[in-house]
Amino acid sequence: MKITKYIHSFIMVEEGKNRVLVDPGPFSFIEESVRADQFEGIKAIFITHKHADHSIGLIGLLKTMELSGYNKTLFIYGPKGTKEFLQNIFRTFGHVENYKIHVEEVSGKFFETKDFYIEAEKMSHGVLCNAYNFVKKGQIRIDRKKLKKSRLPNSEILKKLKEGKDITHNGKKYFAKNLTFNEDGKKISFILDTEMNRNIINFAKNSDLLVCDSSYGSDLKDKAKLHQHLTASQAGEIAKKSKSKKLLLTHISQRYEKKKDMILKEARKIFKNSHLAKDLDIVGV
Repeated sequence: MKITKYIHSFIMVEEGKNRVLVDPGPFSFIEESVRADQFEGIKAIFITHKHADHSIGLIGLLKTMELSGYNKTLFIYGPKGTKEFLQNIFRTFGHVENYKIHVEEVSGKFFETKDFYIEAEKMSHGVLCNAYNFVKKGQIRIDRKKLKKSRLPNSEILKKLKEGKDITHNGKKYFAKNLTFNEDGKKISFILDTEMNRNIINFAKNSDLLVCDSSYGSDLKDKAKLHQHLTASQAGEIAKKSKSKKLLLTHISQRYEKKKDMILKEARKIFKNSHLAKDLDIVGV
């Protein structure tokens, strides 16, 4: 999996040819190349909450997708109230006509395949707000080089190897442990716009990448609490206590535009593997 951060709150998550978007912020500032050749693979849009800096670009995005010829069913997920929020947008700007939109209000684990699942957790930000986990499950993979040496045919019997089962072919036994390897799962957590709450640590547990609200420095911790945001130190604390591997600091107040290093230093005092999210950053996981 990889994520691309385009602007303040507009993040694309990619796994293979599949793409989803998290929080369509001010869409007009995104490069033309994004609007052109990347729509085809977009499967869904995830909205954390309805505040404008996280959702104002939604209608522009939907209309541009329509003009680009998008013709699949687009899924939009969000917290309770998202359906009404979308209805109000469409009453004002008009509905899209060339493709279908399916809206779901979600919590807990709401999407799962044999390889992947997505879950949501309620955050605390004054309005209804979700955090999201994107989890690629660990799998047993066949070692293609070893398979070639074994001269086993590429047939149905390989399914048993993928299940970790030993097989017999032409009277010879082949052990799964000798022909396969375990591919670790991957987890990306998005915790955007929230104050510290009891759900955060467990939700972000063992994340490979934690993308986290870091709106304020410790110099404005009272303001952070007032506006129900996190400080960089709190983001570092969440990463450390949740045993996340990497922290990406985002949603940093413009007042720190010329002193973002201060935000980064505060997080790194608590969690060393902290980094600032920058526009057009691409982060592999």
